[in-house]
Amino acid sequence: MADRGASAPSLPEDWPAHPDPVLALNNMGSFDWDLDTGLFSMDAQAHEVFDMRPDEYDGNPGTLAVRVPPAEAHRLDTLVSLAIKDGRENYGAYFRVRRRDGSLRWTHTQGFIRRDETGRPRRIIGIVRDATEELEESESAGSRDSAALDAARRDQTNVVQIATAALAHARTVQDVIDVVTDTHGLTLLGSRSMVLGLVEAGRIRLVAEGPAGSFVPGTRVTRTDEPYPMSEAVRTLSPCFIESPEEFAERFPALWSHITGLRITSAAYLPLIAQARPIGAMGLLYDDRRGFSTEERNVLVALGSSIAQSLQRAMLYEQEKDLAQGLQQAMLPRTIPSVPGADVAVRYRAAAVGGTLGRDIGGDWYDLIPLPGGRVGAVIGDVQGHDTHAAAVMGQLRIVLRAYAAEGHTPATVMARASVFLRDLDTDRFATCLYAEADLATGVVQVVRAGHIDPLVRYADGTCRRVPVEGGLPLGLSAEFGRLEYPVCTLELDPCDTLLLCTDGLVEQPGTDLDDGVRALTALIAEGPEDVRALANRLIAAAEARGGDDDVALLLLRRRAPEAARAGGRFQQHVAPGDPEALRQARHLIRAAVRGWGARERADDIELVADELITNALMHTEGAAIVTLRALEGSDRRLRVEVEDSSSALPRRRDAGEDGVSGRGLLLVERLADVWGVEARGGGKAVWSEFRVPRRAAV
Repeated sequence: MADRGASAPSLPEDWPAHPDPVLALNNMGSFDWDLDTGLFSMDAQAHEVFDMRPDEYDGNPGTLAVRVPPAEAHRLDTLVSLAIKDGRENYGAYFRVRRRDGSLRWTHTQGFIRRDETGRPRRIIGIVRDATEELEESESAGSRDSAALDAARRDQTNVVQIATAALAHARTVQDVIDVVTDTHGLTLLGSRSMVLGLVEAGRIRLVAEGPAGSFVPGTRVTRTDEPYPMSEAVRTLSPCFIESPEEFAERFPALWSHITGLRITSAAYLPLIAQARPIGAMGLLYDDRRGFSTEERNVLVALGSSIAQSLQRAMLYEQEKDLAQGLQQAMLPRTIPSVPGADVAVRYRAAAVGGTLGRDIGGDWYDLIPLPGGRVGAVIGDVQGHDTHAAAVMGQLRIVLRAYAAEGHTPATVMARASVFLRDLDTDRFATCLYAEADLATGVVQVVRAGHIDPLVRYADGTCRRVPVEGGLPLGLSAEFGRLEYPVCTLELDPCDTLLLCTDGLVEQPGTDLDDGVRALTALIAEGPEDVRALANRLIAAAEARGGDDDVALLLLRRRAPEAARAGGRFQQHVAPGDPEALRQARHLIRAAVRGWGARERADDIELVADELITNALMHTEGAAIVTLRALEGSDRRLRVEVEDSSSALPRRRDAGEDGVSGRGLLLVERLADVWGVEARGGGKAVWSEFRVPRRAAV
């Protein structure tokens, strides 16, 4: 309590006032508080209330602090100050006193404020009494009356809490329906049956019922202007409470005639409102109550609001998901072309992360590109990010990669040009990519890698291994940093071997190293079925079971075993001028192709002639050379080498000087090849040569 007016020395003649003896008879003590001096006088009964002996009290209100807890003293002081400030004549309050034994007792005080002729407060005279038994008796009587009400309120609150908790996990409209039609939920709500409808173009379509069979005939689809309680709730945006069978029959006779056998005694139809517009309505029918209390109405309205918000969230999620899937499918190839000599399977799995909108679309893609000469290009890639922007960048990047490959550029050039394109696309995204160009006739595969994971090969005997490919920087970054070099790795696919390209979503596992994921994937592939489609299904099923927050794109290409009477294949390579690496790769691929066609004994001759023709084209023309190697079937078996350039000038055979080497090229071609010649090709020409191959060795 506050110490007030301690500087005033004089006391009134009639102070302290003597209490009426009736107060003592009623166990009440009195006090007289002089506001000028600050002294607080108590009678003997007041000392009893505070459990304080007269010799322990000196008249200073601060001395009572040993009995009045600080929080209670602060509350009383605030109450008295406010009463004085407001000009009131009295105040009253309950507060607690801590007795000598440490127990807390409730105490009640009432004070009367005395003011002088100017209105200034001078004294407060009042009473104090022990109110513990009074409050306990009051609480005991009231608790019996309110126990049932409190229990009912707790049950109703639990309904909303349980329903809200369950709805928090609902991602789709069907998830919401499953929550509200759950038998346990109906039991909590206390309703006999429930129906849920969604508003669609001025109509209400019932989408859920609980328990099964709760739909009323003829009401599965109704207009919002029809005389039904659910329609009224949607029209008015207000709940429709029906409190008796008589009210139901009077207000909605068309519906009541169909449900009289259900013995419904009351019903509640709640509009489901989101962003100030109705998206649906829910009806709850009861057979054991009449009317709804204010608390029950509030609980039901709160429940309807929670369901409405969950439905709207689910609808938005499904719309976003449909948009994302549509965009993703539009960006990916609509069909995969049939590839002679190979079995192909592709798969795509979108990541779904915790229901986050926009996360069901990403930048992963695959592509299969038919190329001249029986070759095929296989692409797998991943644009950074999981949003529509990543998908848009992916679509553009897929198109330009396809165009560059179809133009006949080498794999390294295709990758370098795609990187420059991505850098110039005015985006901050980069992409990893792997491009493999396969000649299915020979089994020769050229692979370039831009920050992507390595390819895998499953061999005909069922074993599987990772093929290390020296790679360059991801697309976009390599152009940004001026490092457009993409080394080419050459591998060979024997008949029945399978090349596997995938994005890291197939190998990454939470809490494990990428290498561990690759090892687990190779083991899964080795144990999988031989058919590429069945194998692809198994790999995607494993990714689904594992979960993860990344997309998965997968491409499998299996080289078929050659048919017994099948003609040879075709191999083609683009060699740019001033590119010794391309020339070296061409030599290697020619030798591999010749061996693949079973003509090892003529491999040296063919490689030497092809090298001579390519060198002549690069030295004596200004453009690139295209070398083509094909197997020909006829009365005999032949391998044909063609080198095409953009010059129309025909080659001229001449003898070299005594000390010179120039001029010997065509002589070498004439000596090693069985036949050779020149063909005009549009604005250029092709120099060709053929080599007979023993029938037993040809493919």
